[in-house]
Amino acid sequence: MSIKLETIGVIHSPFKEKFSVPRQPGLIKHATMELELYKPYSHPDSVKDLSQYTHLWLLFIFHQHQDTNWRPLIRPPRLGGNQKTGVFASRSSYRPNPIGMSAVELRKVTALNNSVKLELTVADLVDGTPIIDIKPYIPYSDVIPQAHGGMAHQPPEQLAVSFSVDALKSIKQHQTHYPDLKLFIIEVLSQDPRPAYKKQSEDNKLYGVKLYNFDVKWRIDNNEVYVERILQLTD
Repeated sequence: MSIKLETIGVIHSPFKEKFSVPRQPGLIKHATMELELYKPYSHPDSVKDLSQYTHLWLLFIFHQHQDTNWRPLIRPPRLGGNQKTGVFASRSSYRPNPIGMSAVELRKVTALNNSVKLELTVADLVDGTPIIDIKPYIPYSDVIPQAHGGMAHQPPEQLAVSFSVDALKSIKQHQTHYPDLKLFIIEVLSQDPRPAYKKQSEDNKLYGVKLYNFDVKWRIDNNEVYVERILQLTD
């Protein structure tokens, strides 16, 4: 049996590429994203009473992996990228159906002239992610205190992050429009977005992640993140 799904909206996120996206929602506190609903779903009636809820479930499509075959066994980053586990025992994007689910905090609902936008805390969603459904988060049923998280029972370890004088100068230059840019960069890079296998060996590579309209250049130095430059991207 095949099922047809409609895209109801799109995410506008500071993460411009998959490389910088956190592996789970709720790990970034100093940035927001926007969910823009498409017509005919962008009607004020569709979000009536939604602001009563502090958090939402978003169901989305892993649109960058739609043409990739699913795998029964995958190599999750939590296991160092070497050990394999079943796809259904993971949140891998390489699934039989490329559907993801994330819990997000709802900051604001704007419904004007049949245009509906939701301001949300940043989740593990790249810019342009298609949304297929929104559901309210219900604390009494969705929170399970005795649940065990398997291989992911602890939050990921975080690295210290430091900045060059040049990088700090760039942050100060853009502070008016991006007041939390430094904290946002720290939250993203402290989780070490490198592939898992890179963390097991010497790595002197200069990396770049695209956040908002910046290209943040960084490397690992003595098991710490060192931000060398922050370049503004041009259209």
